[in-house]
Amino acid sequence: MTENVWGYSETSGRLAGADLTGFKVEATDGSIGKVDKHSDEVDSSYLVVDTGPWIFGKEVLLPAGTVSRVELEEQRIYVNRTKEQIKHAPEFIQDKHLQDADYHRQIGRYYDEPHPF
Repeated sequence: MTENVWGYSETSGRLAGADLTGFKVEATDGSIGKVDKHSDEVDSSYLVVDTGPWIFGKEVLLPAGTVSRVELEEQRIYVNRTKEQIKHAPEFIQDKHLQDADYHRQIGRYYDEPHPF
């Protein structure tokens, strides 16, 4: 389990204030898309990733705690989840993610628990 699934780890290489929009995102087993939006709010940091055709153009919300490292020069972000884990994550609902605390907790719990796939 992650100490704080909504915060970047100190070892991720994330530089506060850097614009990650457009960075490619890599799961442990391959590319999943590009960053469409991100937030650096303390204890509420996240990436919104446009998966393109990989999961039929779906957007996914990844808590910052899933980021294992950020490569600024490569414009690439590596996350410590598999494509399958991300594919089965709760659906990203733009209108709910900033306003619904239960939805925020649901996403956090999903990424904070181990999964069989």
